[in-house]
Amino acid sequence: MASFIRRPASPRQRLRTPLIAAGALVLSVTLAGCGSAGAESAGGARESTGAPGTTQARPGRPAPDSAESAAPVVPARLPGVGPGTLAGIPGNARQVVLVTGRGKNSPLSQVALYRRTGAGWERGAIWPAHNALKGWTDDHHAGDLRSPIGVFTLTDAGGLRPDPGTKLPYDRSVGFTIAGTGFEGESLAGSFDYVVAIDYNHVPGTSPLDWTRPLGAGKGGGIWLHVDHGGPTHGCVSLAEEHMRELMRTLDPARHPVIVMGDATSLAR
Repeated sequence: MASFIRRPASPRQRLRTPLIAAGALVLSVTLAGCGSAGAESAGGARESTGAPGTTQARPGRPAPDSAESAAPVVPARLPGVGPGTLAGIPGNARQVVLVTGRGKNSPLSQVALYRRTGAGWERGAIWPAHNALKGWTDDHHAGDLRSPIGVFTLTDAGGLRPDPGTKLPYDRSVGFTIAGTGFEGESLAGSFDYVVAIDYNHVPGTSPLDWTRPLGAGKGGGIWLHVDHGGPTHGCVSLAEEHMRELMRTLDPARHPVIVMGDATSLAR
C-alpha cells in the first residue's frame, strides 16, 4: 500500500492530482480509520449532543477592587487528570488538548485547551466534541469503534482544503476526500477538510495519510482530530470546523503539544 511521506514544505502545499480511480480513493479513506465511510454508515443510536457552539473559558479572576486582581487563578495540575495520566505527559509539553469523554461508552466529549505557564496550566477555549461510537478503550484495535485512551503527541496536520495557518507541517491532498454517511445518516463530506494526526500508531513527522503502523495493523491507526460531521466517529475526535481552524492555528511545535484523551474516570487514574 502506498504511503504519503513528508516532503519539504513547499511541495506539500500543492494539491496533488489523484492517481487512482474513485473507487480506490474511497478504499484509501476507509483505511484511514475513524473517517471510514463504510464503518460509519452502519447506523446506531447515541446520546443527544446538546447545544453546539463555542464556550470560552478562562481562569477565574477576582473582582477589580480585589488586592489579587492582577493574579489569575491558574491550577498547578490539569483538572480531572490523575497521577497515572499525568506521568505520561512529556516534561517539555507546554500545550495540552484535553479531551474528556462523558462516559466510558459514550460518543460525547469535551475538548479544553491548556497552556503551561510559570504558575501552572492556564485554560483556554472549551468546545463540544464527538469521539468513537462505542466510547473509549485502553486497548484499541482496528474496527472496535472505540477511541484510544492515553497521551499522544500532535506533530502533523493536513486536509483537503488549504492550510488555515497552522505552524504544524501541513499536507494538502485529495487523499483527504471522503463521501458517504455516518452512523446517524449524516453526510461525511468535508470531515477531512482539516485534520491533525494523533500520534497513536502513527509515525511522527509523516503525513496523517501515511499508512505505516509501528504497533501493527491490528492495533488500528488513522486516529485524527478532524471536522465534526454531526455524529460519532470510528475512533477519532471531531470538532466543529471553526474550532478545528482555531485549534490548528493555536498548536505550536515549539511548545511540544500533546493530546490527553479518554473518559473522565479513566483520565482520573
